[in-house]
Amino acid sequence: MSRKSIAEKQVAKPDPIYRNRLVNMLVNRILKNGKKSLAYRILYKAMKNIKQKTKKNPLFVLRQAVRKVTPNVTVKARRIDGSTYQVPLEIKSTQGKALAIRWLLGASRKRSGQNMAFKLSYELIDAARDNGIAIRKKEETHKMAEANRAFAHFR
Repeated sequence: MSRKSIAEKQVAKPDPIYRNRLVNMLVNRILKNGKKSLAYRILYKAMKNIKQKTKKNPLFVLRQAVRKVTPNVTVKARRIDGSTYQVPLEIKSTQGKALAIRWLLGASRKRSGQNMAFKLSYELIDAARDNGIAIRKKEETHKMAEANRAFAHFR
């Protein structure tokens, strides 16, 4: 393999119903054991539940939730002279969006409830309203980055 070429970024395809890439990214993260149709069913039930609960466009709520959970900075462990420092790093929007989706799904899986569709819908609604487990995770990450700002020169 040549070291000179840079791998091309793959663009996510839009989903069949909402024609949105973000929805497809979410479906691909929900996916377990290759059961994509089940992942679609979970997400579409969650979207329907969001529409019933909030009386808003579920796509708008989803975008708002992802936007509010997306972090600007993260910390990365760096080993320098035998000691490990948590070095704050700014992250790109694509990586931030991926982190946000991962945190939203992790938070919804941790929730107690009947099924994944309901848990996901409630977590998305909470994130859009600026509370919930995923929002706390983002705030915790930002606090950690702020606390370790002194080590930013180790980048």
